[in-house]
Amino acid sequence: MTTETKDIDQAAERLHQAHGYLHIDDKVKELARLDEEGADPDFWNDSQHAQEVSKQASDMRDTLDAYHRAEGMLSDARTAAEFAADDPDFEDEVTDALSHLNEMLVQFEIESWFPGRFDRGDAIITVNPGSGGLEAQDWTEMLYRMYTRYAEKKGWKIKILDLVPGEKIGLDRASIEIEGRFAYGMLRSEIGVHRLVRISPTDDKKRRHTTFAGVEVMPVLSDDIEVDLNVADVRVDVYRSSGPGGQCVNTTDSAVRLTHIPTGIVVTCQNEKSQLQNKEAAFRVLRGKLYEREQRLREEEISKLAGDKLDNSFGSQIRNYVLYPYQMVKDLRSGVETGNVDAVLDGDIEEFVLGYHRWRVSQ
Repeated sequence: MTTETKDIDQAAERLHQAHGYLHIDDKVKELARLDEEGADPDFWNDSQHAQEVSKQASDMRDTLDAYHRAEGMLSDARTAAEFAADDPDFEDEVTDALSHLNEMLVQFEIESWFPGRFDRGDAIITVNPGSGGLEAQDWTEMLYRMYTRYAEKKGWKIKILDLVPGEKIGLDRASIEIEGRFAYGMLRSEIGVHRLVRISPTDDKKRRHTTFAGVEVMPVLSDDIEVDLNVADVRVDVYRSSGPGGQCVNTTDSAVRLTHIPTGIVVTCQNEKSQLQNKEAAFRVLRGKLYEREQRLREEEISKLAGDKLDNSFGSQIRNYVLYPYQMVKDLRSGVETGNVDAVLDGDIEEFVLGYHRWRVSQ
């Protein structure tokens, strides 16, 4: 057996496995059902439901199209290998086909990590400064930039919900909505406390400082998702928007602060153009926070019954970013690390995101 034949057989086995864990046969049946539903003349009478069904169908169609392309690449590799037996010029075609096929198989594996109800959907990221004063506010802005750059590299859409400037530098809070396939599933890797060690740019004596910022990631929930939220339990305050200046900052009392009295959860939004839009956006964030809280409490209760301690609850330190006396970023869960700190802070965090999920599924 030649090396090319062995590689093709291995790729074929991985593709066969992908057929199973991607539930290809089930998706074919479900897509047919969704398409039939979409053909109903009354389908768009409920626009919210219609949009959700259309998105589900689009996601399934993308997966099936990708799987069929992979099947085509496997067929091309086999055909090229047959010709290569008589003409070595075809060996490059075998190599190229297998290379592209392996890339797709890796993506299929990644997709299998996200079976959750909201994993394929959009996400809301909120970054809050921890201890460290001005340093923590500067660190919050650095993390905000890191996540926006990461989203841009992924081709995801970014919508700013709330940016509150710090006292002198940085941000006192940042909240953004990220729209993209698997955005919530992938970005769950970032939930927790991020620790920064560096020489403070605000310290005249150039001393080393350690500071923290907390990251929350919530799913963007559709209206049909039930969340224990009584509007009567929410205090709504309106105030004047604040910001660093410029055309994007409102000059009217359009900013909205929601306080969920039973839990004490506070949500603000000020970057929309009107008070109504800010209120709607703030309620989206609040519903996501309450959903995450309910899920966390449920997991903690199960953990208590099982006698185990949760490994990855919100508030635990998950990653260190060291800029001095050496340079290193290390994830304390997966063990992934790199010395290229500048690239990470510029949004190159895919290795850490995927590393976390590889670690998670192996537990």
